[in-house]
Amino acid sequence: MNDVPIGVLFLALVLLIFLSAFFSSSETAMMAVNRYRIKTRAEGGNRSAKLVVKLLDEPDRLLGTILFGNNVANIAASTLATVIGLRLFGDSGLAYAPMVLVFVVLIFAEVAPKTLAALYPEVIAFPAAWILAGLQVVLAPAVWLVKFFSNGLLRLFRVRVTTQNDALSNDELRAAVAESSGLLNTSHQSMLLRILEMEKVTVEDVMVPRAEMEAIDLEDDWEEIVEQLATSHHTRVPVFEGSLDNIIGIVHIRKMFYLSQLGEFNKETMLSMIRTPYFIPENTSITHALTNLQDRRRRFGVVVDEYGDIKGLVTLELILEEVVGEFTSIAPALDDDIDEEASGSYLVRGSTNIRDINRKLEWDLPTQNAKTINGLITEQLEDIPEAATCFKLDPYVIEIVQTRDTSVKVARIIKLT
Repeated sequence: MNDVPIGVLFLALVLLIFLSAFFSSSETAMMAVNRYRIKTRAEGGNRSAKLVVKLLDEPDRLLGTILFGNNVANIAASTLATVIGLRLFGDSGLAYAPMVLVFVVLIFAEVAPKTLAALYPEVIAFPAAWILAGLQVVLAPAVWLVKFFSNGLLRLFRVRVTTQNDALSNDELRAAVAESSGLLNTSHQSMLLRILEMEKVTVEDVMVPRAEMEAIDLEDDWEEIVEQLATSHHTRVPVFEGSLDNIIGIVHIRKMFYLSQLGEFNKETMLSMIRTPYFIPENTSITHALTNLQDRRRRFGVVVDEYGDIKGLVTLELILEEVVGEFTSIAPALDDDIDEEASGSYLVRGSTNIRDINRKLEWDLPTQNAKTINGLITEQLEDIPEAATCFKLDPYVIEIVQTRDTSVKVARIIKLT
């Protein structure tokens, strides 16, 4: 090597450092690419993306190729730097050359290229994939040997060498959607987050409670039943006999009006048109409830507890509102259950669902146990409070404004800043 001009040696050293930088940047880029974006582009026909996906399917082989090439380049550069140092500075060059080379390799072949690859992984990974694919073929025997020994070493420590599972958990999906605020419309982002939360929400959380159910008692006078059907705000209404726990079916009011126009509307014809109710356990998630209602082509379900007692009712509209928001109001206005005061506090009916309050006011009142404001208050105080009772539930201050019998009718809530 003494016959080789010093300029040629420097040029070879620069090429080896460049080669090391290529392998370093390729390693970081291939590991940093968004695999879901790459797969989407591959399905769209991008050839480079297809090749990247193929290489990532065998990470041990890919890393074996990259690390083999990187180490060969670094070792060759170290040897060449030693030769150059020896020729320029004699024996003292043997000490200077490694020190200088470490600094040069660290900056130009490691930190800078890896930082660039981390910032722009696809820009680096796409062209690098074609070179790495060719090197995998050329270096196949050496890479296989490296892969054999490295995988064998991992097996000694009982590490299974398998393809990485790219499936995202529910929490990871939620984090991905939450961080995509710049890419998704706000309403779409909110809907996606609600969909991911659906499995945690039960029909008990969204149902119309028993006390607020509108139902027809067949033991009432026929005139009262007709009046109730005529003034009902709902399309379908439960029908019971004597007690609400004795629900015998669901009546479709529009069909009743059709019969009345034909002059055939009476108690017997109404009973013949009643549809058998569909019962849903209170702890059923709204995801399963929605699926079951769709499978049975139902829009209405009666919620029962573990003893079979009626707890409330749930409809397709109530379930879908958990995803798309309320159908009844386009503007984010409050309803009669929540009344904003000039002081910044809110008057809330005790029967108001806590989830509705949190959604409308963007609050975070606890929903683990209690479902309504009345339930939350009695849970916290462990008693039926009197009017003017006030307590703090960080960061909220709750004051009981009005009670009735064994429940809180109205409460005032303010969130402290």
